[in-house]
Amino acid sequence: MGKQHVDLNNKTTLVTGSPGFIGANLVLRLLQELSGGTVISFDNMNDYYDPALKEYRLRLIEQAAETSPVKHVFVKGSIADKALVDRVFAEYKPAIVVNLAAQAGVRYSIDHPDVYIESNLIGFYNILEACRHNPVEHLVYASSSSVYGGNKKVPFSTDDKVDNPVSLYAATKKSNELLAHSYSKLYNIPSTGLRFFTVYGPAGRPDMFYFSATQKLVAGKTIQIFNYGNCKRDFTYVDDIVEGVIRVMQGTPEKATGEDGLPLPPYAVYNIGGGTPENLLDYISTLQEELVRAGVLPADYDFAAHRELVGMQPGDVPVTYADSAALEADYGFRPAIGIREGLRRFAEWYKEYYQA
Repeated sequence: MGKQHVDLNNKTTLVTGSPGFIGANLVLRLLQELSGGTVISFDNMNDYYDPALKEYRLRLIEQAAETSPVKHVFVKGSIADKALVDRVFAEYKPAIVVNLAAQAGVRYSIDHPDVYIESNLIGFYNILEACRHNPVEHLVYASSSSVYGGNKKVPFSTDDKVDNPVSLYAATKKSNELLAHSYSKLYNIPSTGLRFFTVYGPAGRPDMFYFSATQKLVAGKTIQIFNYGNCKRDFTYVDDIVEGVIRVMQGTPEKATGEDGLPLPPYAVYNIGGGTPENLLDYISTLQEELVRAGVLPADYDFAAHRELVGMQPGDVPVTYADSAALEADYGFRPAIGIREGLRRFAEWYKEYYQA
């Protein structure tokens, strides 16, 4: 499908889920690089993880906005609040919408299903309805590598069937793709879904393994390594994710009419992943080396005494590995930041934020 270029300058862009991890990094890039327009951050600042981190990211955004030609507006609220979503769309009329707001986490979804239904299904539906009634140039939304579920074939391709979710979280993300497809078809809304693969980096989510492991090691606790370390993950550094999102925002699926006289859905889905699956044990070893190098942990720290190899957890999959060829072909981008560089930046940030 062809792509139509979208100039992001001097337009209004809505980023839900900012000041979340990916959202904040995206908004910071837009404030640095665009020559004008408005960027709206929309988030409920919930306490799924330490809200101080979201407040820290919001401060970084507000500082960047002071010297940016781009206006920044923060709206505090939930995408599950239909009246608020409709009001924001009616008032600001965003041209580009990037929906990153979601209840994240595979394991959390096992015990807290209601928040996933509220945010990932009802919330996403509210965004789609708002795009229908306030036409947008492009809706970009976060899906997840978890939609591949128990698929055995690697690397995962967007051509693969994804009908075997192994967690409610994965099922809600697959639902987002299905809902977006129907809205693209019915109302000619250009939409692009992005399946993110294990995103990490400075000021990331504390529930993610590299972050929670660091906090446990600092506290002298033991870290559990699932599936006895026989896990491979396509770890993707946050700057690579943001670069991919910005490229995709600028190339919207073209509108076209099919033989039946109805719109061909201007709809696409891509993987964004590191492209080189890393063994979990190698990733942990690299993390430990970088924590020592940054001075977060002492050089003589006994890592072996703080590791426990345990079995698989419900909802987990042993391998995630992205085939990102389509993203490269259509947008000329492939992730380039390796785990050594990425974990070094995280360790240096951690030292500064928690131990300075």
